[in-house]
Amino acid sequence: MLAAMACGSYFWLLTGDEAFAMMLSAIDEAMSDVRLETYIFSPSQIGEHFRTALERACARGVRVRVMLDAFGSHSIGDSFWAPVVRAGGEFKRFNPLNFKRWTFRNHRKLLVCDLEKAFIGGFNIASEYEGDGVTRGWRDLGLGMTGPLVKELAASFDTLFDMADRPHRVLTRLRKTALRSRILCPDGDLLLSAPGRGRNAISRALLVDFAEAARIRIVSAYFLPKVRIRRALVRAVRRGVQVQLVLPGRSDVKLAQMASRSFYSRLMRAGVEIYEYQPQILHSKLVVTDSAVYVGSSNLDSRSLHINYELMVRLVLPETIREANAAFEDHLAHSIRVQFEAWRSSRTLWRRVRDRLAYFILARLDPFLMRQQLKNLGSHISRSGAGGTKAA
Repeated sequence: MLAAMACGSYFWLLTGDEAFAMMLSAIDEAMSDVRLETYIFSPSQIGEHFRTALERACARGVRVRVMLDAFGSHSIGDSFWAPVVRAGGEFKRFNPLNFKRWTFRNHRKLLVCDLEKAFIGGFNIASEYEGDGVTRGWRDLGLGMTGPLVKELAASFDTLFDMADRPHRVLTRLRKTALRSRILCPDGDLLLSAPGRGRNAISRALLVDFAEAARIRIVSAYFLPKVRIRRALVRAVRRGVQVQLVLPGRSDVKLAQMASRSFYSRLMRAGVEIYEYQPQILHSKLVVTDSAVYVGSSNLDSRSLHINYELMVRLVLPETIREANAAFEDHLAHSIRVQFEAWRSSRTLWRRVRDRLAYFILARLDPFLMRQQLKNLGSHISRSGAGGTKAA
């Protein structure tokens, strides 16, 4: 029934090589507009391939817009984009660096071409993502699509692009509307998150699905969820649900890995299965239950769920869920299960203290700084009234 009602088509991007090839092909085929948004865009060979494709699109009369996070892509200068701008393209940095609002970052990854095809996932445009994630390159995952979700993704891009280089307090005022929402579509939902307190659309949807799931499978590069999600996983195990986590054995952010490991023992004692991916650095973001699959830019950590701008797509199509389970199994095949007794015996006092300190920094200090900056922005808005859009 669900498959018959489906309005779009979906295809998995299982490696960086595959993802970049399909994205570049979509840009070359675009005839009206291209929207490109990413957290990290490095001045690499693959970056040059994308720039050249965007230049060609401009030469065909295609409207090209590029938006990079000012912090994540700080290593690439404006001069890199000069050929695209000269050809008629538009380039913006999201939330230009400022001490008063530095913590709010755009972590989304999105390409939309002609309002007909879109690509989401965890792939940044950088050389470390090239490869198959097993023999070379980071392991990541993405999804391409056609159908009604594409226009919703384009609209979310337009909202951020229009305000990307304006003072962040403008975005803060909108975070409870267009920037923090759940958009319903026939195939599933588009979940958008932005800075703010309380549960956002992603965590709220996850909690509902976890409460009803018969099986839960998660791949997360940075796993540091709030206590509500951890409790939901434990409750699921207690009612007989198999809960499997694939987490990084090798990480590019050691602090995040240490923070995640601070509660391995509690989860495993409750019956959660934890595996660590071995061949390469893990960067995938995937949640699969028996009734839904989540894919996009968000990790299951405090920064993604409460501080960053993120997007996830939640799909309920049986075929897509089946394919997501196959992707999970492939991650699992290259992972080693963490055994509770061996893990507990290896936990020296130094490791426990170190990991708890990492947890404090990422799960407590980082959100605290976010709340302080939100408070300061809110105070400025109250004082400024309608004039609050003036540069800080």
